[in-house]
Amino acid sequence: MLDLTPDELLTTTRTVRRRLDLQRPLDRALIEQCLAVAVQAPTGGNRQDWAFVVVTEAERKAAMADVYRRAWDRYVEQGVLAPPSRPDDPTERRQARRIGRSARHLVDHLHDVPAIVVACHHGRFDGRPAVVQASMYGSVLPAVWSFMLAARARGLGAAWTTIHLFYEEEFAQILGIPYAEVTQVAMVPLAHSVGVDFRPGRRAPVEDVLFWEAWESGG
Repeated sequence: MLDLTPDELLTTTRTVRRRLDLQRPLDRALIEQCLAVAVQAPTGGNRQDWAFVVVTEAERKAAMADVYRRAWDRYVEQGVLAPPSRPDDPTERRQARRIGRSARHLVDHLHDVPAIVVACHHGRFDGRPAVVQASMYGSVLPAVWSFMLAARARGLGAAWTTIHLFYEEEFAQILGIPYAEVTQVAMVPLAHSVGVDFRPGRRAPVEDVLFWEAWESGG
């Protein structure tokens, strides 16, 4: 375990793609420890309707990587990749280029990642009211984030990604997930990180995003 305070853990758990160690084996017990932390997260009505598929087999990872590459191409072609929020800011442009290179690196090496974790929620929620979908996502995403925090605490790196959901049903077939009954919500590549010296990310000041009492009264 790393010697991190709670605030250090929360502020230095980053999306790790280029610094995933693709050569170092990953102990199954470490993954299970992280999942044991994850399932302590709160969930709507204490239903605990989450499920996690962990993939380490080379052939299955290769099939997932093939779909992921197609999803990435679609992601880029459809312009989903967001431009910098301030395109005239050279720092923002550099950051956007770094993120793009990092994401592309994961596309090219997903099949090499020691473990891929797919987080799911029982039930399908396509077309349901926003309150239903929010409840569903709110019942599983805290567990995924807890998983990533637990991974960071153990010297592991992880990345939260969702672009495979362009082809969710095809992914379900690869993993044996009953698509009509289970919704995939995130895919998390997992490995030891190359170094553990992650720092807080560049963020807008809190005062730029904070509103007291009502939206119009601040921010």
